[in-house]
Amino acid sequence: MDSLTQIVLGAAVGEAVLGRKIGNRAMLYGAIAGTIPDFDVLASHVTDTVSALEIHRGFTHSIFFSVVFAPFFAWLVTRYDTHKSIKDWSWLFFWAFITHPILDAHTTWGTQLFWPFDLRLAFKTIFVIDPLYTLPFLMCVILAMLQHRSSKKRRFYNRLGLILSTTYLGLTLVFKGMAYTQFEKALKEQGIAYRELETKPSALNTILWCANVETENAYLIGYYSFFDSQPITFVSYSKNHDALGELKHSEKIQRMIAISKGWYTISKKEGQLYFNDLRFGLLSIRPDAKNFVFSYLINVTNDGKVNLIEAPKGRREGKKLMKDLWQRIKGN
Repeated sequence: MDSLTQIVLGAAVGEAVLGRKIGNRAMLYGAIAGTIPDFDVLASHVTDTVSALEIHRGFTHSIFFSVVFAPFFAWLVTRYDTHKSIKDWSWLFFWAFITHPILDAHTTWGTQLFWPFDLRLAFKTIFVIDPLYTLPFLMCVILAMLQHRSSKKRRFYNRLGLILSTTYLGLTLVFKGMAYTQFEKALKEQGIAYRELETKPSALNTILWCANVETENAYLIGYYSFFDSQPITFVSYSKNHDALGELKHSEKIQRMIAISKGWYTISKKEGQLYFNDLRFGLLSIRPDAKNFVFSYLINVTNDGKVNLIEAPKGRREGKKLMKDLWQRIKGN
């Protein structure tokens, strides 16, 4: 999830664990702790694209990290804070650390909660930015922060925020199930034979859902809004995996295939090959769209070394997508 959401969640968890004893400092340290797992993004500055993608939401988003590093940060805080209980601080950091990846596990990218095991949990029920999750939660945390640390209202507002956000997260599982059923029904009615079907919410909401459908030679992408009145339509994108040729056997490409869980297409533009991660869809919901959210230029050096470079995304594309999504959410 986005940094603001993790800050809010961390603050609420910090308050729940230690708010009665140290007041707003519990929120402050909880908010800081809630952002620490995302420091893994710094890997993109010191390593190659593929390695950075493998590291993202890995070690720092694991139970192992939460258990091992909570006492370390607790000890660090007791060096200068007036509250000297390592046990209390360890408990705060542990819960702020562990709730971060648990929330991230509901997004499309998922988390390696059980690192070092190569298992990434990705429930794909919420977009990385969801105002319906974050804004009510933020309001409750602010209201709690304005109360005295011993106030019953403070505990009420904080608990309300945790309850509302968790309930909404639970509802997204229900919404996903409802959308999945509609996509499954549409594929059956249209006589489309498929190997696998995955669903995820579109940007900033859980009303409009997107489906990735694998067929023998192509992937289909379709959208369904709970306000739809017309049948679901699917747009086909050729896998084009053969275009890789011998490059498919290179280490970097094999690692990218593993990262994408096999959901990828290969496209060619101006004589250059691009690896498109299909899991995150496109920057447009129009039928003729070809601009994938995550597309990587496959660069081969003169000595045969393969590198992948993420293709830049334009701001205009993002604005256009938001406008189109708003219209599509209302129904087809």
